[in-house]
Amino acid sequence: MTYLSLQDVRYSYAKNNLIVDAVSFDVEKGKFHSLLGKSGCGKTTLLKLAAGLLTPNEGSILLQGERIKPSEKIGFVFQSPTLLEWKTVMDNVLLPVSLKHKVTKEHVEKAESLLELMGLCHLKKEYPTRLSGGQQSRVSIARALMGSPTLLYMDEPFSALDAITREELQDDLLRLCDFHQMTVLFVTHDISEAVYLSDRIAVMDKGRIIHEFFVDLQDRHTPDSRYSGQFSQLCLEIRTAISGGLR
Repeated sequence: MTYLSLQDVRYSYAKNNLIVDAVSFDVEKGKFHSLLGKSGCGKTTLLKLAAGLLTPNEGSILLQGERIKPSEKIGFVFQSPTLLEWKTVMDNVLLPVSLKHKVTKEHVEKAESLLELMGLCHLKKEYPTRLSGGQQSRVSIARALMGSPTLLYMDEPFSALDAITREELQDDLLRLCDFHQMTVLFVTHDISEAVYLSDRIAVMDKGRIIHEFFVDLQDRHTPDSRYSGQFSQLCLEIRTAISGGLR
């Protein structure tokens, strides 16, 4: 079922600087979708358009048949955790609530539950500067989930982390998505990350989607799946598409 629909979307920062060029893309409810490509291909701009943070020059972006706009249905995790250093972990997670409403006991309990899921409840009174990069990323994800979004946008949230921490957070993310039944649109330039996480991958180049892959690998979320022949073969096919060898 199409949940989010982009039709003939174009966007330019200046008259002769086209960043997203005639993109049509449907996001299926409850699935994990990734936008993959080289730096500067337009994937982050397309993500912001899909989230309603930017307005297209042409085309339409519809969420359940209505024009997209920021709302509590939507969560956004940026490349940098963007935590407020003068607020505790708990206060950072509660920030989306405190900006709009008075924080209630129920809100605090929900924040504690999310921190527990992320393995951070024992750090709820700490400040971001006392946390590792991986812990900061987990807080950022917990904050994005405070509004119980059904649609989560993520812009290379693990790119600055070491490989082991990155893999751990990928597994945490998949577990959370399954638990909350979320639809995800995820931006990355890491091929193996996209294959491990995604049900569907759109490869971008020069503002266009040039190829799509549907990921259907057996046991792909197990520790050994990253090293299987099927996994490696799909990564190679995607690498070839990014290089322009597959059209």
